[in-house]
Amino acid sequence: MRIGFKSKLTGLAVACALVATPAAYAESLSDAMASAYKNSGLLEQNQALLRAADEDVAIAQSRLRPVLSYAIQHNWIDPTTLVPNDDYWRTSATLTASVLLFNFGRGKMAVEAQKEAVLATRDSLVGVEQNVLLRAVSAFLDVRSASENAQLQANSVRVLTQELRAANDRFEVGEVTQTDVALAQARLAAARSGEASAQGSLAIAREEYRAATGNYPGTLSAPPRVPMTAKTLEAAKAIARDRHPDLLAAQHNVRVTELAAEISKASMKPSLVGSASTTWVDRTSATSSLDSRNTSVGIALQGDIYSGGLKSAEYRKAIAQIDAAKAGLRQARIAVDQGVANAWAQLAIASASLEATDRQIRASRVALRGAREEASLGSRTTLDVLNAEQELLDAEAARITAQSNQYLAVYSLLSSMGLLTAEHLNLGVVAFDPEAYYNTVKSAPIHNVSPQGKRLDLVLEALGKK
Repeated sequence: MRIGFKSKLTGLAVACALVATPAAYAESLSDAMASAYKNSGLLEQNQALLRAADEDVAIAQSRLRPVLSYAIQHNWIDPTTLVPNDDYWRTSATLTASVLLFNFGRGKMAVEAQKEAVLATRDSLVGVEQNVLLRAVSAFLDVRSASENAQLQANSVRVLTQELRAANDRFEVGEVTQTDVALAQARLAAARSGEASAQGSLAIAREEYRAATGNYPGTLSAPPRVPMTAKTLEAAKAIARDRHPDLLAAQHNVRVTELAAEISKASMKPSLVGSASTTWVDRTSATSSLDSRNTSVGIALQGDIYSGGLKSAEYRKAIAQIDAAKAGLRQARIAVDQGVANAWAQLAIASASLEATDRQIRASRVALRGAREEASLGSRTTLDVLNAEQELLDAEAARITAQSNQYLAVYSLLSSMGLLTAEHLNLGVVAFDPEAYYNTVKSAPIHNVSPQGKRLDLVLEALGKK
């Protein structure tokens, strides 16, 4: 069972070793991000939520328009009087129209509040987009790092196998002791354990890549040159304060709560409603028939005289929600600044680590070459050679990690600045247009009747909803 699993992982490592080999076509980091953008169920979910928010504008707009309703009734009525044959059939049809004439601007403020909510939802969608793309970047880098580590560990196994063979040969001629052979055997066993672990990590990285982009990785090319971010930390923070979607969404949410408070205050005032109705009644009994019509037109001033303190409580609640939204905005600003500073520091750490590991690798190679030469002359032991090999292996593994961390830190910095979007990175995908659906439904079109409704049909067909 254990052998089969190891064999399977070995096959996986061989298949994925192509990551580092030239090919006619290699999947780039941009390809991975574009694939993630096109296949993300999370993005699709939040795009649907944005369309729902767009419809809230149409709903608020519709409440400012006249309402035309009808009612048709057909009843048998028995008055249960002493008059014989006094039961009759009654048929009526009523057509009623009502329109809001004036309510101190509550309706218009409700429309504006929903528009602000739409803008906040759009910014939240941008935040989701950044998370999706950053996850794709991380998955791409993890696959490459895991593949390089798997190759590094496999090469270590090959080298230590040769070292063990050489130790056995030298033991047979009496140059080394059994201790040297045992040390070589122990290091080879540890290297094989590391190889199995690296292959398992590669398998895990491939699954994460599939979850992030929608497909398993093929041949992955080397990451491109890192994109431009900002020259200074303060410049990066300034861009983030202007562009970060979390901050923009928080600003719109403050405006939503302010409008809600204004609406709540205006709701304490009355509304003026106009209405008109016409009713036709046909009354038929065994002895008579009556046909009548009734039409009325009027206006009504409507309002609450006493509601048990409900209106005042709603207004106080709205004021408290303003305070909460403003506090959330301050927290969002702090979080954005902290995110930029953290990403900036991580980038500095990764760059310094990469430079240090380069020097460590050069020194470790010189040390290993010297240890082997001195061991051949008898002034170094097998343990010295094995330790030098291990130090070089550790340095090379550290460089792989540092290089991956550097790329990830750059893209994390872009995300913290609000720039990790398909549009800013020029990924070559058809970007989602947040205004297309909104512009179609904002005026509350009548489906399949008005010209706007027909345009809505075309939009829904493009979305695959019809």
